Amino acid sequence: MAAPVVHFEIVGRDAERLRSYFAALFGWQYDTSAPVAEEVSDAGEYGFVDLLTTPDGTGIRGGVGGGPGHAPKAVFYVGVPDVEEALAAAERLGGTRVMGPARNPAGHLVVGHFADPEGNVVGVAGPR
Repeated sequence: MAAPVVHFEIVGRDAERLRSYFAALFGWQYDTSAPVAEEVSDAGEYGFVDLLTTPDGTGIRGGVGGGPGHAPKAVFYVGVPDVEEALAAAERLGGTRVMGPARNPAGHLVVGHFADPEGNVVGVAGPR
């Protein structure tokens, strides 16, 4: 089976401003209580968006966060069984590793980023 897109994130230097912007624009509500890897966002600055679905049930989870040391970007994540293997495969195919693997503080999710041959940054996420 092909690997699905499982998460998105929007990151910038002023996470509160970004969350307010997207809340006003799209009506998103956030949970900022869950920990995330420091490579993704400053502690307490990442707001998870509840699963938003259309009437036919499509939609994915996401988050908005960052902090002063985080460059602005929007990234989607593809679900993979092994983040290190996915990053190594991306490199073998001409991509460049940008970050990871990094485990979230709760220990149940590993994430990584790579740039494709055109420079687009894509995330991968999985249990290991």
